Amino acid sequence: MLRSMKNSLALISAFAVTIAGAQAFAQSESSNDSQSGWSAADEYWGGAEMAEARRAVQKEHGASKTYFVQGDRLEYRSNEGKPLFLWDAQGWWGGDRNKLWLKTEGEYSFDENAFEEAEVQALWSRAFARYFDVQAGVRHDFAPGDDRTFGVLGIQGLAPYWFEIDAALFVSGDGDVSARIEAEYELMLTQRLILQPRTELNFAVQDVAEYGAGSGLSTAEFGARLRYEIKREFAPYIGVDWTRSVGQTANFVRADGGDPSSVSFVAGLRLWF
Repeated sequence: MLRSMKNSLALISAFAVTIAGAQAFAQSESSNDSQSGWSAADEYWGGAEMAEARRAVQKEHGASKTYFVQGDRLEYRSNEGKPLFLWDAQGWWGGDRNKLWLKTEGEYSFDENAFEEAEVQALWSRAFARYFDVQAGVRHDFAPGDDRTFGVLGIQGLAPYWFEIDAALFVSGDGDVSARIEAEYELMLTQRLILQPRTELNFAVQDVAEYGAGSGLSTAEFGARLRYEIKREFAPYIGVDWTRSVGQTANFVRADGGDPSSVSFVAGLRLWF
């Protein structure tokens, strides 16, 4: 019986050594293959041609420059009998980590036949997390009779639960500090019918009476838009938008003969390419 046990142990040991050796050999061969990049295609097409093909694939799927342009809101707003056209568009060009962003938004008054406000931002953007970029650059406002330029520092990305966030801090040439936070969410009613709630909050560090901005929370905007994606890149929508000036900003609006609160019915297009 003792001899039988010894034979069994010897057989088990030999089997273990064989398995270990086979694994080591397989790992060695796999390592050699990965180092040399060999495959059946190398033997057929040639090593030099396949090496060039691999470099092209790596470039096109990680180091290539692409672009994106989106008109997020191109809409008519009733504005309680004083209709406006509003645009809010952005686009970028670059790679996975670094991009150049351009953003623009503003309003055109049909009653005044003039632009009420317009801004353009040029930003460098750098990915610092899986779903967020940090952005820095300049913003220029084309206000009637008085233009202003700001430095910009912000973040943009996709927050948990699929909220799209765009937050930025602005410092004007006069040292006035303000901030803006925008948040959107898309509720898929069907594959093509989408409800999009949206909010925008504007803040100022100090009162700037010349531009009608009071310190603290200055304006709050809440809206909802229902769009139908005829194509993913082309979607008409309708909705409602409520804007409210707050605190000292509301006092500035009243002093100028305006209403600090307004409701607009909106209709427009959302498109991208």
